[in-house]
Amino acid sequence: MTVRAAIGLGSNLGDRAQYLDEAVRALAGLGTVVAVSRYHETAPVGGPPQEDYLNAVAVVDTDLSARELLEGMLAIEQEHGRKRRERWGPRTLDLDLVLFGSEEIDEPGLTVPHPRMKDRRFVLVPLLEAWPDARLPDGTTVESLVHSDRYGMNPAQRVAVVVLTGLLAVLLWWALDTVL
Repeated sequence: MTVRAAIGLGSNLGDRAQYLDEAVRALAGLGTVVAVSRYHETAPVGGPPQEDYLNAVAVVDTDLSARELLEGMLAIEQEHGRKRRERWGPRTLDLDLVLFGSEEIDEPGLTVPHPRMKDRRFVLVPLLEAWPDARLPDGTTVESLVHSDRYGMNPAQRVAVVVLTGLLAVLLWWALDTVL
């Protein structure tokens, strides 16, 4: 059975674009690459001081299981000089299994959807580019995550909160002025 998977790609050492290009070519050995986002330059999140990343998302149709796909991705990282010396440290290539169809998986060494994807615009924005109708297993669209903030509000909702807060401040000022 063929499953559509989203794979996050990142690199911040050496020729970053070349590493991402080579990773996309190598992913074709694990399935059919159906889309790849643009490359986005982003600041590192967590870890020691390090250079900026190039990030992207590749969408792959695969007949592999999630575990087999992950093992293939780890082999591609190793073939491209990935050294796991420190958590969130610099790397030649980082491949993360972000989505695997509509499956939720929580096994040692394999959690899908990626546990921190909702907080990482460097994953969400390229994912939306490469797979515009992508959904999390709970039905949440990636588009809604991209257009919301950490409080789950879209831009129109944020404007409404600011306006209502301003109105409440005026009413409070008026009430205090009337009482005093």
